Amino acid sequence: MAYFSIENLSIRFGGVKAVNNVSFSVEKNEIFSIIGPNGSGKTTIFNLISGIYRPDQGTITLEGENMVGKTPDRIAKKGIARTFQNIELFANATVMDNLMLGRHIHMKTGIFGGAFMFGKRSRAAREEVVHREKVEQIIDFLELQSVRDQFVGSLAYGKRKLVEVGRALALEPKVMLLDEPSAGMNTEEKDELTLWIKDIREDYNITILLIEHDMNMIMGISDRVFAMNQGQKIILGPPQEVQRHPEVIKAYLGEEEIS
Repeated sequence: MAYFSIENLSIRFGGVKAVNNVSFSVEKNEIFSIIGPNGSGKTTIFNLISGIYRPDQGTITLEGENMVGKTPDRIAKKGIARTFQNIELFANATVMDNLMLGRHIHMKTGIFGGAFMFGKRSRAAREEVVHREKVEQIIDFLELQSVRDQFVGSLAYGKRKLVEVGRALALEPKVMLLDEPSAGMNTEEKDELTLWIKDIREDYNITILLIEHDMNMIMGISDRVFAMNQGQKIILGPPQEVQRHPEVIKAYLGEEEIS
């Protein structure tokens, strides 16, 4: 049984079949990349996995359990976290506060208990300490110490993208969905992000599903690549094999192969 898999996944919006009978499986601790031109259905697959959309048909399983029909918060509790193409952070909150939001699914104290923490020995206060320690570990891991108390809106774009990765990491996921994490980054920031993703896989034992347009990153980081166009599979295989496939070159890379 595959660690994570989607089988015969389809969804239609009006007359357009955005995802058409797509299947693939991902092994534990794999970095699995999805590529394709704009509008090919990549982000739609992530929206289906994370419960934002419900498929017309198909299954999405993690460790043998079907995620289809579960709400996004239940899917997050089962161990699937994600980032977005457009940064989904609270600009007027600090880095620390944004990362603490990623801990919400692990918090047992209700709203009333959290609002009225009667002393340092209260359950809410003890829980707050534990979650802050977890977040501090992520801040240290991603080297965000210098900006931990800054408002996210004041940070450089590349740093904000890293904070979003950190918030997903705060959920303690088994599988992390990264949707174009390098978009808008310069070459140096992309190189650093590549190292962070590899470290997340190794240090946190997390399986990575990655949507990315930067082929240099894809070639340097992926164990396998799933190429798609118009909602359907083109090829699944090692990065070098996918890169040389004629339909991938035509649909995604253009007429000239990237060296």
